[in-house]
Parts: sequence; C-alpha cells; structure tokens
Amino acid sequence: MDWFTDLAMQTAAALCRRFEGLYLTPYLCPAGVPTIGYGATYYLDGRRVQLTDPPITRETALVMLKEVVRTVYLPAVLKLCPGVPDPNKLAALIDFAFNLGSGQLRASTLRKRVNAQQWHLVPTELRKWIRGGGRVLRGLVLRREAEAALI
Repeated sequence: MDWFTDLAMQTAAALCRRFEGLYLTPYLCPAGVPTIGYGATYYLDGRRVQLTDPPITRETALVMLKEVVRTVYLPAVLKLCPGVPDPNKLAALIDFAFNLGSGQLRASTLRKRVNAQQWHLVPTELRKWIRGGGRVLRGLVLRREAEAALI
C-alpha cells in the first residue's frame, strides 16, 4: 500500500467505526442480517455471522474491519471509480460501499458523477442514500453528511 491508499483506508475505517458502532456479540442489523463487530456479516475465513456465535474481542473486531476495508471495499472502489484524486474522497466512497455494498455504487448516478470528475455534484448524490426500510434514517443522514464533508 502507498500513503494515498493507506490514508484513505484509515479514514474510511474511522467512518465505519463511528457509524456502525461496536457490537462484540452477534445481533440483527436493521436489514435483519446477523452482524458482529463493526458491521461485519462474515468472518475473515468466509463464514457467515450467526446469532449463536460467541462474542469477539474489540481487537478482533478492529482487525476484521481493517481487513475487509483493505481486501474488499478499497479494491472495489478503485475498480469502479479509477482516478479518485485524493484520499478523503476515496475514503468517503469506501465508506459508502461498506455501508451499502459495491453493487449499489456500481449502479449509481453517484459513480457516474465521480467518474466524470463532477465533484461538485457528488454530495447531492450521496445525500440521496438515506433510507432504510422505506423511511429516512437519522444515522444514514449523518453518515452521508460525514461522507459529503470529505468530498
């Protein structure tokens, strides 16, 4: 990793920690998916999180978060949005993909704006992604604002 991607990953992981919260025992996320740590639905060995799984440590949760950012979301964003000009913008996109999935980024107008280098339009596109279960969620509003602030 170079300083650029390392800084982007650190910033993205900080956003994820802030908005996902830390849960050392499995729980059902708002989408009804068993989750642990900082929003992990899978362990590093590929197993799905189950509600009957034992608790993990804070250190394990942090390792899981950093590893999934490094191996899943950073590469996905770099592939979908080549040429992002600074680490903060890259971090915002990594956090978006972590939260919603790279498939949502792939199919979005947000991605089109990023790839066209229309950075002045990107915050507006981010702010469209604030609903969960058909309603506006305060946590998503705050998360999109934090991402937009990095753009």
